[in-house]
Amino acid sequence: MKRTIWALLAVAGLLTYGCSKESSSTKQPANSSSSSGNPLTAPVDYLGAAAKAQQKAQKTVAGVGLAEAINMFYAQEGRFPKDLKELVPGQLSSIPAPPHGMKYQYDPQSGAVKVVSE
Repeated sequence: MKRTIWALLAVAGLLTYGCSKESSSTKQPANSSSSSGNPLTAPVDYLGAAAKAQQKAQKTVAGVGLAEAINMFYAQEGRFPKDLKELVPGQLSSIPAPPHGMKYQYDPQSGAVKVVSE
């Protein structure tokens, strides 16, 4: 009985000691995601990552569609459009709305279009 108590105390001490120190392998670099690695916060971490991925996908899709229209305009006219409105009605029926909280940034010299935060 006495041995069992000492064994339990030793195991409890080791668990307390092992859990209290943060190992260097669990530290995250500053540029990593905000995931805590805690199973209890996994759903929240997942939703945050999903929201970021959705926003990035929306930016990419919006920019690619306009870039293709600009390339078609360049192929037909031999120059880049002065502004995005020049793409309507030739290449596009209307300029698609940018994702929420974003706007288009167009460079008429290079024909580059980006989706940036407002």
